[in-house]
Amino acid sequence: MRFLREYMVNYELATLGGGCFWCTEAVFLEIEGVEKVVPGYSGGHVKNPTYKQIVTGTTGHAEVIQVTFDPEIIPYREVLEIFFTMHDPTQLNRQGADVGTQYRSVVFYHSEEQRKTAEAFISEMKETNIFNLPIVTKLEPLEEFYEAEDYHKNYYQRNKNQGYSRFVIAPKLDKVEKKFKERLK
Repeated sequence: MRFLREYMVNYELATLGGGCFWCTEAVFLEIEGVEKVVPGYSGGHVKNPTYKQIVTGTTGHAEVIQVTFDPEIIPYREVLEIFFTMHDPTQLNRQGADVGTQYRSVVFYHSEEQRKTAEAFISEMKETNIFNLPIVTKLEPLEEFYEAEDYHKNYYQRNKNQGYSRFVIAPKLDKVEKKFKERLK
């Protein structure tokens, strides 16, 4: 029966940049209704960029994740809520010690409906001044998504004991797990 359900699901895609894609990938892999998370690059001017090119900050790309999700289980707005909880949308071109345009906060929308939902959500956050600082997250149409090299995929699960995983990724996971406990797999 599960096969039949999966066959009939109308998955959607969300492409999000919130700093290092190792962090955002680790968080979204834990969320119920998320079928797949792929780290990659979007928003730049170089075709088929590599990680070595991206980290220079000269290609214009952001490190992003592309989330395949079931909107019947987790609506796009809730995907955004989790995204805005797990990173700091008030930091321009950085997340903590990760500095550069490749770490910018950005939502790449796939449809006019996603654009409107994201725009409304960001407006609500600005109106409530939830972060006590201006939100700098950009909202852009998705033009291209380039999948990252294999060694970036499932990074946290393969490198849990590494310093970056313990001191940067794990706290983000803890924060999301506390706030969205009912959304975890």
